Amino acid sequence: MEVGAAGFERRLSRLRSRLRRAAFLALDMEFTGLHSTFPQNNEPSLFDSPVERYLKARRSVQRFTVTQLGLAIFSNENSNKYVVHSYNFFLFPSTLGVTDVEFTLSASSIQFLSHYGFDYNKFLKDGIPYMNEVQEEILSQHLLAGSWKVSSALDRDVLKKAIDEVTCWIAAAEEEETMVLRDLSGYQMFEVQLVLRQALQNVWTQPLGHKKVMVKKVSPEHRRLLENSPYDYCQKELILLSARGFTNLFQTLVKAKKPLVGHNMLMDLMHLHDKFYRPLPESYEEFKRNIHNLFPVLIDTKTVTKSIWKKCPFPRVSNLLEVYAVLCSNLNPKDPTCPVIALASDCSRYAEKKSPHEAGYDAFLCGSVLLKSAHLLLCRSTDDAVEADPSFSQYLTVLAEYLNKVNFIRGGVSSINFSGEDAPCQHPPLLVVHVRGWPGLNERQIYQEFKALCRFDVRRLSNNQFILLSNKFKHVRRVLQDYKHHPHLRVSIYRHWRHSPRVNCLLQVSGIVALWSLVAFVLGGAPCCSF
Repeated sequence: MEVGAAGFERRLSRLRSRLRRAAFLALDMEFTGLHSTFPQNNEPSLFDSPVERYLKARRSVQRFTVTQLGLAIFSNENSNKYVVHSYNFFLFPSTLGVTDVEFTLSASSIQFLSHYGFDYNKFLKDGIPYMNEVQEEILSQHLLAGSWKVSSALDRDVLKKAIDEVTCWIAAAEEEETMVLRDLSGYQMFEVQLVLRQALQNVWTQPLGHKKVMVKKVSPEHRRLLENSPYDYCQKELILLSARGFTNLFQTLVKAKKPLVGHNMLMDLMHLHDKFYRPLPESYEEFKRNIHNLFPVLIDTKTVTKSIWKKCPFPRVSNLLEVYAVLCSNLNPKDPTCPVIALASDCSRYAEKKSPHEAGYDAFLCGSVLLKSAHLLLCRSTDDAVEADPSFSQYLTVLAEYLNKVNFIRGGVSSINFSGEDAPCQHPPLLVVHVRGWPGLNERQIYQEFKALCRFDVRRLSNNQFILLSNKFKHVRRVLQDYKHHPHLRVSIYRHWRHSPRVNCLLQVSGIVALWSLVAFVLGGAPCCSF
């Protein structure tokens, strides 16, 4: 189901109720870009430690924004049947406040989403607003002080037209006479009322349902009475409620403390923190603590399926849709203990049509992959037949070793552990490339040299030496074999004591010190002539 700004508020109460009753939630997000190329060398690398990768990703999250958030609510209605309500929320940064939000578009990401049918008109015209706690505090202070301003040029034009209409009308109007302003959308409903009340002391305003505001000419005494009324629809709390938009649902999600499922979900978690909670901290450890406090139970299906793929003779697949297809084909749908996954009637489109890279569909796939993976693990954990109708708590038990471990793509650890220490990754040995007779070679040229054979990440070690790191042992063996007799590139296993510039520098200094000590000893110990 697609949800935009126009229908979000009326669905909020039901969404909150479904969140509270859910067994677990699955999440997926689409962005205006993934990895920022600013500054240079911001691309992810196998050399990255978790801290280095976090700082790189933090810069990207600060530059890009969320276009669509998919949320699949899995409810364990009866026995082992899960009913899924899957939603596509189109999001757009709040424009009500004192600062205008800036974000970057990545051409490749925009092209990718367009190819899969993403509707940018809904993102731009009907995106649900949102803000984090810092932005909300700033808006709250300015509303209290009456110093807020309109950021949107479009809203400024609408406001100017409304003010012109009211000032022309009010000169001839009698007290208690009214007029209606039409075609106001979103924040314009609040902005028009705030501006008119601030500019004209003898008017009162009140919303009249969809896109309309009533303006009434009143006496100053009547105006004061209305301002103190509890039924004023332009109170600060109501304005903040509207400006928070999707953040209202995010806060319910946090309070519900349901297991949150994603697939390669690190960037999703970083955007959740930055856009709806607080700006991302500089400290990696603080980020981990914050996320664990917000979502005590995280399950990354990439982490789970990577482990299953090592144990089961499944065909190797890369994307989420293929993982789902493989698991469906390897689990017997007639097995009475197998979880039954049914889409709710108002979200049944995904039962008829595949929609890859649509956030709501990917969230549905992600939750389904979790249930099927957990059932497979449960079947393998016991020699006896699985009891009828296994509960979700049983699935969580067999998933215990994967909880809170979010996949770390191509880096120094295999996963980020949000409830403990990160475990180091077992990479193949480093290779060192010594260049002879090929001056001026840089990292990019070295990468291009080996690209056709296999994939390595490259770092310069010295003027004529480079380090290569791969995540596949077979690539290391292939390069050592194929470059054994290369005329310009000598490739060997990296040995710290032999190749490290620091070690070499220390050895050179030690050698010089030892040499001078020897010279001093020889000269100082020479026999003196006696007379």
